[in-house]
Parts: sequence; C-alpha cells; structure tokens
Amino acid sequence: MTDQEDYSIPESGIVVVDKPRGPSSHQVTAWVGDILGRRVGHAGTLDPQVSGVLIVMFGGAVRLAPVLLSHNKEYVCLMRLHGDASPEAVYRVAAEFTGRIYQRPPKKSAVKRSLRIRKIQEIEILDMVGRLVLFRVRCDAGTYIRTLCVHLGYAIGVCAHMEELRRIRSGSFDETAAVTLHELADAAAAAREGDPEPLRGMILPPAAAVADLPKVVVRDTAVDAVCHGAVLAGVGVTAKEGGFGKGETVAITTERGELVGLGKALVGSPALKPGEPGFVVAPVAVLMLPGTYPRGWKAHAREPGA
Repeated sequence: MTDQEDYSIPESGIVVVDKPRGPSSHQVTAWVGDILGRRVGHAGTLDPQVSGVLIVMFGGAVRLAPVLLSHNKEYVCLMRLHGDASPEAVYRVAAEFTGRIYQRPPKKSAVKRSLRIRKIQEIEILDMVGRLVLFRVRCDAGTYIRTLCVHLGYAIGVCAHMEELRRIRSGSFDETAAVTLHELADAAAAAREGDPEPLRGMILPPAAAVADLPKVVVRDTAVDAVCHGAVLAGVGVTAKEGGFGKGETVAITTERGELVGLGKALVGSPALKPGEPGFVVAPVAVLMLPGTYPRGWKAHAREPGA
C-alpha cells in the first residue's frame, strides 16, 4: 500500500500477526510492511512450517526488538514417538524436563551451534493418542522445541521428532490478539475507503511491548532532553513503578503513559528518589521524536547530540 493520505497510520507501533505455515518470518514481515507502507522488523523468528504469534514492529518501535526477543515464549507442539510408550512414562519424563536444560541448536539453525542453557518453566501434556503426544510448553526465548522433542524421545527410550508446532504466546502477546494477513489487508482497504477504526484496533502502541518492564515516569519538561539523549536526573522523575537493580533495563514514560524509550538504570530503585538530584537513568534506545514535547532544558556550551 502506497497511498497513506486517505487515513492515518501511527509513525511507530506493533502488530501481532498470526503467521501461517509456509512462508518465512521475513516474508510475512515484508508483507506487513507493504500493507502498512512502513519499514518493519520482527522479533522471534518462526520456521516456515511453524505457525502462530509473530511480533512485527514498525517505525521507532523496531528499537524495542531486544526487549521483545528476550520475552518468554509459549508453544503447543505435536510430537511423534518412534515407538510405543506408556502415558505414565511420557508424563514422568515431561516433568523431569522442567527447569534448566542444555541444548545445542539444530543443524538447520542460522545461529552458531554452541551449547546453551535454557529454562523450561512448564510442560503440560494435553493429549496422547498412540504415538502422537500433544503438549504445551512455556520456556525461555531461544529454546528449540524441535531439539526438545528429540531429547524427550531419548529420555522416554523410543526416540521422537516434532510433527507440528504453533507459538501461542510471546511475552504478554498471545494468539487472541493476533490478526491474520488477510484481516490486516482488509482493514487497510477499509481505511483507504474512509473507515480507519479496524486498522487502528490492530496497531498497538510501543508502550504495550514494555508492560512487564519496571518504569520511570518523567516530567513533561524533561521529556525533550531525554529525546536528545540526555542522561535523566532524579529531579526530572515524578514516579517509579516496579523494582529494578543497577544496570537493568527500564522503560522511560511520560506522565500520560507514552513510551519515551528504554534506559539503563544507573542506580537501583531503592536509591532512586523522584525529585532529588543525581543521575539515575541513561537512555539506550529513544523512540519518541525530539520536539514532541516542549523544550524544558537549556543548552550551555552545546546542545545534546550536536
């Protein structure tokens, strides 16, 4: 879509796409970009034959990729055993795989095949019919479910492989919020015809991606300085939400709840006193454009970023 004058699309946002089986994540992301007329990126690659939740970002929201990539994931997997096994054995082995596990990426993976540790928060066996086992798994980002199936099969004693896989959640985004490419295209067509509401309902603000992060709320007069890359001082802070330690990532928001960007905490939350002097947060990824809020700071020798 190239004609954007018929309706308004935010400069920055997130779309939760229900990726179909077949195309790659890169292809699906490119199609979203064509539909929205925006440069896009995605977080959390799915193999072509895997379906489900794919987070597509556009505009400044692309800078949130490191946060979105680190989110826990949840899948429903159909595993095929290579031999007969009792349900009791399958349940027992599944319980043993909860916790920290070792994995090496499969040969088809695009990343280096070095040994890694990932955490399985939960494995729930949903159904078992013959040699087919349907289970739900909640795990760290970067967990290879294909490899997990192979290891489960080894532990059961009959070998196994992944038959089908669907991602049903990535962080706080689940499949109930996902839209298909057809739905997105239809909403874009409706917007061109004068009804932008369906499309607007599919586009989430960047702040939705940091719902689980601790937050530092800044005064209106301090927002533009942060947008120019200035280190945030306590005098520019009105509130803090959630606990965090020194060096951890925090979301920097306005008093209206708008996401200014991400920052690295220079002090822990117990030491951060809103309204008091001292540097508290260093911006690492700014999403809000300078000039969005009135300038409330004074330049001396040179302006930030000059």
